[in-house]
Amino acid sequence: MDLQPYLPVILFILVGIAVGVAPQVIGFIFGPNRPDAQKNSPYECGFEAFDDARMKFDVRYYLVAILFILFDLEIAFLFPWAVSLRDIGPTGFWAMMLFLGILVVGFAYEWKKGALNWE
Repeated sequence: MDLQPYLPVILFILVGIAVGVAPQVIGFIFGPNRPDAQKNSPYECGFEAFDDARMKFDVRYYLVAILFILFDLEIAFLFPWAVSLRDIGPTGFWAMMLFLGILVVGFAYEWKKGALNWE
């Protein structure tokens, strides 16, 4: 079996792994490690960074994160649609308007329910 045709794929995988791993290793080896009270304070999630793993915490953080991912992915569909708008014609345009209408209804529902409010 000749593996010569797979050499570019193997090189691509190795370079990809190196690009992903090398900065982390360099940062771990040469980066400063000086934790203080400010660095260990709660950040974004609203609970202490180093505490009991079984503690109760507010699930709204995860709700906002999931909503962000949901709306972000839905908005990502707009880019290919906008590029191919001339090719898909009025049917594609109105299909996307229906999609955006459903998106706006979902957004309004989440807003009304208070899922986007942070206390």
